[in-house]
Parts: sequence; structure tokens; C-alpha cells
Amino acid sequence: MEPVVIAKNLTRKYRRVTALDDFNLTVPEGQVLGLVGENGAGKSTLIQHILGMLRAQSGTMRVFGLDPVQEPVKVLSRIGYLSENRDMPGWMRVRELMRYCHSLYPGWDPKYAEELRELFELDPTAKLRTLSLGQTAKTGLLAALAHKPDLLVLDEPSSGLDPVVRRDILGAIFRSVAHEGRTVLFSSHLLEEVELVADRIAMVHAGKLMIHDTLDQIKTEHHRVTLRSSNGQSSAPTLPGTLSSEQSGLEWKVVCFAPESELRASAQSAGHEIVSIERPSLDDIFVARAGTPINSGRD
Repeated sequence: MEPVVIAKNLTRKYRRVTALDDFNLTVPEGQVLGLVGENGAGKSTLIQHILGMLRAQSGTMRVFGLDPVQEPVKVLSRIGYLSENRDMPGWMRVRELMRYCHSLYPGWDPKYAEELRELFELDPTAKLRTLSLGQTAKTGLLAALAHKPDLLVLDEPSSGLDPVVRRDILGAIFRSVAHEGRTVLFSSHLLEEVELVADRIAMVHAGKLMIHDTLDQIKTEHHRVTLRSSNGQSSAPTLPGTLSSEQSGLEWKVVCFAPESELRASAQSAGHEIVSIERPSLDDIFVARAGTPINSGRD
């Protein structure tokens, strides 16, 4: 079964900035892919290539096996898209937007759209410019979901929203898309949310793909080891697959990419006492590999 999205050796440069650097990614059908990285990492640039808004400078982008620039109608008719900016015509009312989308998408399901409107508690007579941030996000998600797209692309869907609205949006995505076997590409810097819904994780930093694997595999292969030196050693301990280390008093916290058995054997031979070995969070893994917090910078 061919992947829904295939980016191969994709490169995009803006003067002196390389937004995507020889970027390779596949998005399997029927899975939720969490695309994570700090602002400016290249996530939005990748999404613009998927939507056919940007032409590949080098490399290729294929969506449903097609070039989205050459075949925009065939590609975009199968995509539901919620942008971070959520640009919608403010003069329209909610019900007018629903009618407009009905005329735009052959696969629009009026009954399902009404179910979503009721679920999101949206007033059909309200003008879009009067909606709150949360209501605007829900309206945009309704428009993206109700034609039941094969691929749902979400660019920072929870940005600026309170926890209750974020929970409602994530729940709707999970119930209405993931359970029906469609594909989701979910871009976010809120890693705790990505962990709730994603099957696979793609970590992006400075235009490069650092990690692409299942969430379980990523969490299994990384360890956060807390060590105490029994001989008073002040230098950072050397463990297999060390990505980062941080000293706190007499202890060291080390994030490693290595099997636990190797870490224990190495610590023992070096005379270190293992205080604990834990699974790091996605945020710990990203900082260890990229050397920067995930919420730094701007796109």
C-alpha cells in the first residue's frame, strides 16, 4: 500500500536560510503522524509543499502518488486542512460557511457537518468575525472534517487555545478520523498533546528530520539515566549513545540512545551508581538531540 505522503530529498532555501535540507519522509495510510519541532524548524514549509503552495526546488513531493503542484484539484479535494492562522471570511455566518463548503467539496456530508456543529456548540447564525479563538478553531475543524478527507493536515491546531478547547478538538480528531482509518498529519510544538494522539513521530530541527519512528519505539530506545559517581568524579560520565548530560550536585542526568543492559554494564565498569533509569519524555528527547527547547524561535 503506497504511503499517502512521500517527500524525497526535498530542499527549500530562502536566501541564507535552509527551511528543508535534503528532507525525506513517508506518511503511511491510516496513521496519525505527529510532526514536532521548534518554531522555524521547517514544519510549515513541509505542509506548504504537501498542499502544493510551494514547488520543490530540488527533490520531489508526492501526495496520493501525485505532484500537488501539477495536480492541485485531485490532491486538494482529498485533503482537509486547518491552518494555524485559521483564515476564514469574517462576514460569513457559520451556516453560510457550511453551505459554501458543501458546494466546494463533492464529498461534503451535511448530516455529519451538523453533528459536528452541535458537538462544538457553534451558533449557526454567528458571524465568523465575532467568534472566540476556540470557536474559530472548531469552525475551521468542522470545515476540514465534514467532507471526510483521506488526509487531514493540521498546522498547530491547538495554538493559543485553552485546555478545554484543546481537549475537545483532539477528541474530535481522534474519534472522527483515526478510528475511520484515514490519515492525519498533526504539526505541533505541544508534545504532551502529540503523545496522546500520534502513532508515529517525526522530529524536525533546522530543516532536517532527526527521528521518524513509532512513538513506542522512540520511547523504548531512549533512556534517562540518573547516576551518582562513587569516586567523586566531576567530569560528565561516558555512557553508550549519550545525547546530553546535566549535573545536579553529585548526580548526573544523562539522556542516552542505547539498550538498558549496555547502560548498566557501562556505568558499573566506570564505577558509577545508577540511581534510576527512566523513559524520557518527547521533550527530553528533542532537547537532547537538538540542544534547544522545542518552543524557541519563530516560523
